[in-house]
Amino acid sequence: MIDFAVWDSLLHQYVDQQGRVDYLAWSQQPQALTNWLASLESVDLNPTLPADQLALWMNLYNAFTISTILKRYPIASIRPVVLGLPNWIAFLRFFQRRVYRFSNKTYSLNQIENDMLRDRCHDARIHFAIVCASIGCPLLRNEAYTSALVEHQLDNDAHRFINNPDKVRYDAQTGTLYCSKILKWYRQDFLQLASSIPDYICAYRQDLPLTASTPIAYLHYDWSLNQRTSS
Repeated sequence: MIDFAVWDSLLHQYVDQQGRVDYLAWSQQPQALTNWLASLESVDLNPTLPADQLALWMNLYNAFTISTILKRYPIASIRPVVLGLPNWIAFLRFFQRRVYRFSNKTYSLNQIENDMLRDRCHDARIHFAIVCASIGCPLLRNEAYTSALVEHQLDNDAHRFINNPDKVRYDAQTGTLYCSKILKWYRQDFLQLASSIPDYICAYRQDLPLTASTPIAYLHYDWSLNQRTSS
């Protein structure tokens, strides 16, 4: 199995409890992450147990994302703007380029998310765990995922996301459920576990008076970088 100790140590060092990343400090000492990822390029590994797959691919998704940001830093957002307008080609390439090497193969972030995690693991909680370096994403854990703890970690990620008013909140006056667009974009994944998005939310927010017919409005998605200022 892969030793995630280096990745775990870096997360503890550069990510705070609010999931914000000290990219400034990390960009000044990127070699540890670069060397760790390089050591994985030719490993011979094909995990079959769900817990092993989840821990491996979620760690790799987040580590590859961070490594890309460090190479481009300083940037304000993962969605570049040219002449005041979003540069959609560069934005899509961020997710679609097959530039990340692992176990003698090359992957894109989209491949890791869709092929290695969604198609193989069938666990909707991954959407509360993999982070594309934007504020709209889930909070980045400041520890690595491990096979032994991944079930607990994913449950914690789901609780943290759904109980975060920046991601999910209920307006009692209008009876409207406001949700992150993650719950819209990956709606079908969540509906494999519940009959509606409000029903899925109820599994983690039993304090809310939600029903399948509760109206939903989706919150603005903030693509700004999930960074914090060095102390």
